[in-house]
Amino acid sequence: MKYIGTQGFDHEQPARSGLLITNLGTPDAPDKAALKRYLREFLWDPRVVEVPRPLWWLILNLVILNVRPARSARAYRTVWSEAGSPLLVHTRAQRDALRAALAGQDVVVEFAMRYGKPSIPAVLQSMAEQGVRRLVVLPLYPQYSAATTASTFDRLAEDFTRRRWLPELRFVTHYHDHPAYVAAIADSIEAHRQAHGGADLLLFSYHGVPQRYLDEGDPYHCECLKTSRLVAERLGLTEEEYRVCFQSRFGREEWLKPYTDETLKGLPAEGVRSVQVVCPGFAADCLETLEEIGVENRDYFLHAGGEHYQYIPCLNSSAAHIDALRQVALDALGDWVASPVGRASPRP
Repeated sequence: MKYIGTQGFDHEQPARSGLLITNLGTPDAPDKAALKRYLREFLWDPRVVEVPRPLWWLILNLVILNVRPARSARAYRTVWSEAGSPLLVHTRAQRDALRAALAGQDVVVEFAMRYGKPSIPAVLQSMAEQGVRRLVVLPLYPQYSAATTASTFDRLAEDFTRRRWLPELRFVTHYHDHPAYVAAIADSIEAHRQAHGGADLLLFSYHGVPQRYLDEGDPYHCECLKTSRLVAERLGLTEEEYRVCFQSRFGREEWLKPYTDETLKGLPAEGVRSVQVVCPGFAADCLETLEEIGVENRDYFLHAGGEHYQYIPCLNSSAAHIDALRQVALDALGDWVASPVGRASPRP
């Protein structure tokens, strides 16, 4: 007799493999109320802000959530579209493209956000109901950091504590030096330069984290430097033709340096008249790339005497990016896929 469990599980359902891609998250709308909900969830994560909880509760609820939501809502409105936030739009498109790219392997492909919707628990439930018993989780953070990659694992593990039937799990911690990813970044820069010309300097800008995280062993800084070096080598750049910096710092604590905004303000005084900025730590364009890099930091550079500023868009759902993510996913799926055809060779 066929048995269907109380939560809708078919115990005779064939086991399938699944790929879950995740990103940071997005508010539901570009308004104060939605931003307050989103920021409360995001900033309360102890991986994101490593401050004793009682003290941080007071700062977050009495100060930050009374000031920042309105300001953030205004910024989001500048990049929002009818389809939603850029991060949501691009991540959904990446999911759809990966579904097509992996169609021959019978892999269930979904996406979720660490904060906001679609949530990791909701998507895991949907995948379980589709028969996923072997799961690859691919956070779209090329460079590992406890504040992003490990936080994703925390949410996954928290959900698993409530499940009776756990899938086999493979978790991709990083892909900062994967040849296909490096090639996709380098080729996008080269294509941009062929279409728009070159610049005096190429600036690699990554999201910052507190310097303390590096001091305590987080490899993020090192992986950002390695990504930049590999891309620069592929482009044939000398050390004088590119720099690495870090954006989006928050609070009074020292963060990874050099800071992107201060770097751009100082470049014209060094004789740099034109600059191109690329953000290889972001798998999709979002507020931090479109508004902070595309607008705010552009103004810093031009007001300081710079003449030409260009932001090179993220890879988003470009064919090269989807192929790179496909290869990373197939490396992780390994013997779980229905057919080995098209699998990438393991990295040396």
